[in-house]
Amino acid sequence: MRPIALVGPTATGKSDLALDLAEALAARGAGAEVVNADAMQLYRGMDIGTAKLAPDARRGVPHHLLDVLDVTETATVAAYQRDARAAVDAARARGRVPLVVGGSGLYVQAVLDDLRFPGTDPALRARLDAELATVGPGAMHARLAARDPDAARDILASNGRRIVRALEVVELTGQPFAASLPRPGAPRHEALLVGLDRDTAVLDERVAVRVDAMLAAGLVDEVATLAARGLRDGATASRAVGYREVLEHLDGTIDLDEARRRTVVATRRLVRRQRSWFRRDPRVARLDAAAPDLVATVLGAWG
Repeated sequence: MRPIALVGPTATGKSDLALDLAEALAARGAGAEVVNADAMQLYRGMDIGTAKLAPDARRGVPHHLLDVLDVTETATVAAYQRDARAAVDAARARGRVPLVVGGSGLYVQAVLDDLRFPGTDPALRARLDAELATVGPGAMHARLAARDPDAARDILASNGRRIVRALEVVELTGQPFAASLPRPGAPRHEALLVGLDRDTAVLDERVAVRVDAMLAAGLVDEVATLAARGLRDGATASRAVGYREVLEHLDGTIDLDEARRRTVVATRRLVRRQRSWFRRDPRVARLDAAAPDLVATVLGAWG
């Protein structure tokens, strides 16, 4: 079965469309299974702030790669690639259509493209991590810009973890970091890539409404519970949008209104980064998420 990847910015309606597609495919006698491609939905307990569908809201559609990590564990694209590809292949073996759903661009590419992972050197990584702690991400980003300008352009100057990884790859391989990234070609299993988006003003408003709904649903209590489980020690989970800001509120650094404002701003920035990522991929068929008959449009393209 040819997979379908539903990608694009957060709050565009990817999860709901995936369920609608699964029901339509079931009516055709095929059925479908969802493979999560949202890095933060890998974490147990990170439910409200990631807009993770509750089990009783999944309409009986099997979902994979949800709730597989504790918040103290570090998510890696290599481990995700291994597990997500296994889930895709198993769904196809069962005669079902894999629906790869999420806005984490590198994770989607890890499933569909020839993305390979250079090895790591513990001593080199430890040295770079120590330097990051000493001089900060800005100085490390400047070093990366001197060694690999293309990588520096694509990596935020505040993203210390990715900067360290890029510098590690450059030092280990003697090649640019981008040399380890995939070049868009034919995706695995001839997957169809569908990118959802909405008008920027509309999506900005949806983000604000979504953040308010998360707070009303108990996001602060969720973060407090996860903090007791070690959320602050999680290299990946602690940086999730919404969780980082609420942690600051729980620490007494900012009040709840400011945490809400910062979460809205950070989510809108995330939307723009996601939009930019997927627009660079010419294989993605971009659709207006507000258009009627999305299911028919996607299935028509899928064939």
